[in-house]
Amino acid sequence: MYKSLLLSLNVLGASALAQTPAPPKLPVQWEELSAAEFKDGIARAQGTCLLPFGIMEKHGPHLPLGNDLLNVRYVALNAAQQEYAIVFPAYYFGQIAEAKQQPGTVAYSRRLQLELLQETTDEMARNGCKKVIIVNGHGGNNSLLPFFAQTQLDTPHDYVVYVAGIARSGPGEPKHKSNPATDMHAGESETSMSMIARPDLVHLDRATQESGADQARVHLPDGVYTGIWWYARFPNHYAGEGAVATRELGDFEAKTWINGIVQAIKAVKADQESLRLQNEFYERSRHPLDTPQ
Repeated sequence: MYKSLLLSLNVLGASALAQTPAPPKLPVQWEELSAAEFKDGIARAQGTCLLPFGIMEKHGPHLPLGNDLLNVRYVALNAAQQEYAIVFPAYYFGQIAEAKQQPGTVAYSRRLQLELLQETTDEMARNGCKKVIIVNGHGGNNSLLPFFAQTQLDTPHDYVVYVAGIARSGPGEPKHKSNPATDMHAGESETSMSMIARPDLVHLDRATQESGADQARVHLPDGVYTGIWWYARFPNHYAGEGAVATRELGDFEAKTWINGIVQAIKAVKADQESLRLQNEFYERSRHPLDTPQ
């Protein structure tokens, strides 16, 4: 009798669990959410949103102009599927002055770059994105984005900007066939990544039509910087050997980058200190003489 009763209770419990509806699957792309879904998405994401940041520029003779944008959105969308976050639409309004001599480059003024990015993150925050992770997909933004994040201390904001850099490499990576020192743009690594994100737009047969070799036309001591450095070294806007790219390397780099973004989302969701310290800083910066010494 006791065993029969226990068995009945277990069956009822299992049946109740089976009937509990799973949470509805929400799109991760901002533009695909309805207004009501967006509210649910913000709650599910704990106010965490991704801003994948690409560019429009030449990528050697064999990759598309929007290669950085396509790759960074690929990894951001895949990461958000694993650890829910809302992903902002295609954003390519960054720094690319060094490629203005190449067809298809879209290079905005520094004023507009900063103003548009500020208004974009402000609007994201107004819609509930209190934790904005800018996921960089373009090496030319490596200075712009940390600077932008630093300028958030200029005036009070009720949200925090985080910057996640390009992180495709890691332990156990397949051996490269080209020189890592010049594998910087449309070369082996980036082309391999593109073979995973958008294989239909990769044309390996064209990769040898131009040289991606370092021209080394300016010689300055280490630590001395000039804006013309990239053009001096890679006037074709191609650095490396795209022809030796492989799907094996691309698969590794894609998974590594996606995992890095997943870990960033989790860490940002758990971060309760940045906004508190940011607000403390704003208040103390208004009265610096009252700051404890």
